Amino acid sequence: MKKIIALVLAVTLCSAVFSGCGGDPKKVVKVYNAAEYIAEGVIEEFEKETGYKVVYSEFASNEDMYTKIKTTSYDVLVPSDYMIDKLVKEDLIQPLNYDNIPNYQYIDETFKSPYYDENDQYSVPYMWSTVGILYDGDKVTDEVDDMSIMWNEKYSGKIFMLDSVRDTMGMTLKKLGFSVNTENDSELAQAKEELLKQRPLILGYVTDEVKDKIISGEGYLGLVYSGEAGKAMEEKDSLKYAIPNNGTIYCVDAMVVPKSAENKDGAEAFINFMQRPDIAARNAQETCYGITNTQGRDQLPDEVKNNKGLYPDNDVLERSEMLQSEGNINQKYLEIWNEITASH
Repeated sequence: MKKIIALVLAVTLCSAVFSGCGGDPKKVVKVYNAAEYIAEGVIEEFEKETGYKVVYSEFASNEDMYTKIKTTSYDVLVPSDYMIDKLVKEDLIQPLNYDNIPNYQYIDETFKSPYYDENDQYSVPYMWSTVGILYDGDKVTDEVDDMSIMWNEKYSGKIFMLDSVRDTMGMTLKKLGFSVNTENDSELAQAKEELLKQRPLILGYVTDEVKDKIISGEGYLGLVYSGEAGKAMEEKDSLKYAIPNNGTIYCVDAMVVPKSAENKDGAEAFINFMQRPDIAARNAQETCYGITNTQGRDQLPDEVKNNKGLYPDNDVLERSEMLQSEGNINQKYLEIWNEITASH
């Protein structure tokens, strides 16, 4: 999903592993995940229990990840739904041996056989989220129930949007009553004009900084992922999270193994460990993203699993869409996005 948030970081636990560290490469697992998307101590626990060493790197967006994997080898990737679809079609990821991932049995049926992996061959769902509006209830006096609030001149200079082409474009299309996956030139042109009109009102396009800027009071409203909203609300009581009435983008991030992986066995061991119910629960609770593991969800505190912002009712999801990457959709959106971001 997302996510899909932050500057590229790298935590190297085996020095110079990309150029050869002198040890057995089969004892190293190279993981490429979105920023702030794993609980503290989980990697160290995996290393202690399995004997593998993890080289853990973080990416800012699915698009950054896609570019990076063309030149760098990883064993585990954690892309979003639409990017997995693209990776499958381009033959960049390989089928998994689910015999090595027995904890797959705990995956909620809701997340199995998705459009991007209909036969459950390539991926194991990690977490899920929605896109919505984080706002300060002490500062925003209007009802926050649809995307039009993000164009309200009353809050000019206090609005942040996501620096994510598909999410920001998608939520704008949703505001206009269109599909988040439209390839219709007229609909895309309308979304472009809508975002150009908004430019003078916003402070900028940012990623995981949105929550920090709303917490600090620099902004009053921000388009965010539900996990980021959950973290922010834990820090400031006046903050609230709203999903637009006409629906939102519903995201699933999953673990996959690229064709270029040097340690598939280690990759599958890591994926299996992440779906151990207690580990899945720790990851979900600390990151505030939605859990895909049924037994893990049972271990979450009631105030977490009953939070409708993080776990919305089915009727909300029925009005929502997952991002897809059919045809030339990504290129079309990027061309428009470049025009929008260059206009400021």
